[in-house]
Amino acid sequence: MHLRDGAGAVHSQNITDPRLGARLLDLLEGGTPAPEAMDRVVATDATAPFRQLVAVDAEGHTAIHSGPNALGTVGEHEAPGAAAAGNLLASAEVPRVLVQAWNDATGPVEARLLAAFEAAMAAGGEAGPVHSAAITVVSGHGWRTTDLRVDWSDDPLAAMRELVEQWLPQRDDYILRAEDPARSPGYGVPGDDR
Repeated sequence: MHLRDGAGAVHSQNITDPRLGARLLDLLEGGTPAPEAMDRVVATDATAPFRQLVAVDAEGHTAIHSGPNALGTVGEHEAPGAAAAGNLLASAEVPRVLVQAWNDATGPVEARLLAAFEAAMAAGGEAGPVHSAAITVVSGHGWRTTDLRVDWSDDPLAAMRELVEQWLPQRDDYILRAEDPARSPGYGVPGDDR
């Protein structure tokens, strides 16, 4: 996942080449709308038939490329400000369900992403077992304010739900500690007299 404040979000998957995500994100940061950026990257990449790319720019424009050599069942869905695509899916409908759940959810971005993940999994998720999950968020502070991963778990959805529940109550304190340590809450450790 490639994220940049003020630019957007890009994901490179299937037989992935992370350099394509970085190229797309650079174009978005330069002001190129997601559909045009996607067209430019795909047109100049000889391996594009093997790739799946998703982009959402800072204005909410979306673009998806699913090459004809993407593996297994492929699905994609776009809505203003949201896009999802997948390969090796249990059903081509999974991305539509994910985007709909994102749009229907309320609360912090992390909670909405978790709701979307839960809905996608309930719709069948991947055709095979899912062992990993990630939630990454930028929010205008210059770094990833949330960057949670679960790797090689028998139940990554439950593990991610637990991480989000632990993280959200303290997320804003960590942002404040970075931006204004003198005003931030104390850590509750010896030597911390706040």
